Amino acid sequence: MMINKPLTIKGITFKNRIGLSPMCQYCAENGLANNWHLVHYGGRAVGGAGLIIVEATAVSPDGRITPYDLGLWNEEQIVELKEIVDFIDEQGSVPAIQIGHAGRKASHDKPSTGGRQLHLNEGGWNTIGPSPIPFGENERSPQQLDKAGINLVIENFKNTAHRAKEAGFKVLEIHGAHGYLIHQFLSPLSNKRTDEYGGNFENRIRLLLEVTAAVQQVWPEDYPLFVRLSATDWVEGGWDLEQTVQLSKILHQMGVDLIDCSSGGNIATARIPLSEGYQVHFSEVIRKTSVLTATVGLITTTEQMEEILETGQADLILLGRELLRNPYLPLKIEETVWPEPYLRGK
Repeated sequence: MMINKPLTIKGITFKNRIGLSPMCQYCAENGLANNWHLVHYGGRAVGGAGLIIVEATAVSPDGRITPYDLGLWNEEQIVELKEIVDFIDEQGSVPAIQIGHAGRKASHDKPSTGGRQLHLNEGGWNTIGPSPIPFGENERSPQQLDKAGINLVIENFKNTAHRAKEAGFKVLEIHGAHGYLIHQFLSPLSNKRTDEYGGNFENRIRLLLEVTAAVQQVWPEDYPLFVRLSATDWVEGGWDLEQTVQLSKILHQMGVDLIDCSSGGNIATARIPLSEGYQVHFSEVIRKTSVLTATVGLITTTEQMEEILETGQADLILLGRELLRNPYLPLKIEETVWPEPYLRGK
């Protein structure tokens, strides 16, 4: 089966083609990982996934989506994450981390309690963005970043990548999707700038390219570097698949190893036509640029996964909700090696 076929990228080999998609757990305090994260990520590693991507981890305190997000902006945060990394490694899975900045979508409550933007007097904070355009109605306008602010964001990504290396992660993913800061710069609907970071395609992609180049200065050359992109805003006149393909080619030429293909998240009113495997097409098209791709989104069965891989639509399958429901799904796939303590249940 293709699902069980190892995949080698640079100096790292994934034992199979199933990975845990990064999903916020909303369980951190002051950006620090805790026992929940250890059990959650460790459990999916025990469950046999070849790649474990730790949730969106903020490069600065104001980059958190919620006050309950993980962060990697200081040395203390390395310690707790290293314990998780070591356990994932021990299970034969590859530990990865997604780093990002929420931009105008920061300072929100967690989804389970409404997800609204938090006021400044209840633990919220002022947000930043490419332009002073709020994400949703009745939200504060983000402060438009000036050149010094942009440089600070780039430096924060670079420093966080260095800390990720210190924590022992073997794969780094830059979060450029789901309407967070980098995606806000990419889309003409959220980026109305008239300087070198706005306007035409080359200007709107500039921040991501500069972040990528900065991260590459500190990330080991033999460790994979991924970028997650939203292939479309699902809104006319917004970021779209054609631009994503063009950007993917440029990132591939820069040395990015894989594009993690998702969509949406930037426009609150977008209508997304959810259906089984609805984002696989994006991965298939982007993969034709010769860059490796991962696909996500309502993929739930082994048969689906196998067809995607066999037909060359993606190189990796990242499972989100399905691995929340069924963390040991990879163990149930033929040929997958079970952990010794679980053999009696095979």
